[in-house]
Amino acid sequence: KCVQGKCVVNSISLKVGEERFIWEAKRVKKYGAAAIIMAFDEDGQADNYERRVEIVKRSYDLLVGPKIGFAPQDIIFDLNIFPVATGIEEHRKNALDFFQATRWVRENLPGAHVSGGVSNVSFSFRGNNPMREAMHSAFLYHAIGEGMDMGIVNPAMLEIYDDIPKDLLERVED
Repeated sequence: KCVQGKCVVNSISLKVGEERFIWEAKRVKKYGAAAIIMAFDEDGQADNYERRVEIVKRSYDLLVGPKIGFAPQDIIFDLNIFPVATGIEEHRKNALDFFQATRWVRENLPGAHVSGGVSNVSFSFRGNNPMREAMHSAFLYHAIGEGMDMGIVNPAMLEIYDDIPKDLLERVED
């Protein structure tokens, strides 16, 4: 009620079902705020491309539909950035799934935005700051190319993409 400008509510999701989601979204809309919508539903967090698409499509349809009437430009999807290079087979496509889902949102959900916590991608390399900085920059570079609008980053841990040593960049992008 008392803030100047546009607020962003962090966050709402379908985690506890549609009824609560609709209730929260209506309150966000009432105050003229935007909202981060987590790719999370009653069955858990979206951890692959298909689940991301399923959850954000459902969320978007509810938000912009007649029950809520949310402005599409006030929707910011957090598509869940997960660690890469963990050595766990199920994690092998974490970055690619995020990029594909970002592209899908861009092509299919007009007006919606995409964000995410970029540092999550490098959790496997805690303590190796040069590697993490390169990973964050490369991930952000490619995510922006697919349509990511904004990300949660620590600018002190963000190498300039063109300054990443080529041998390190090759390994990171692989």
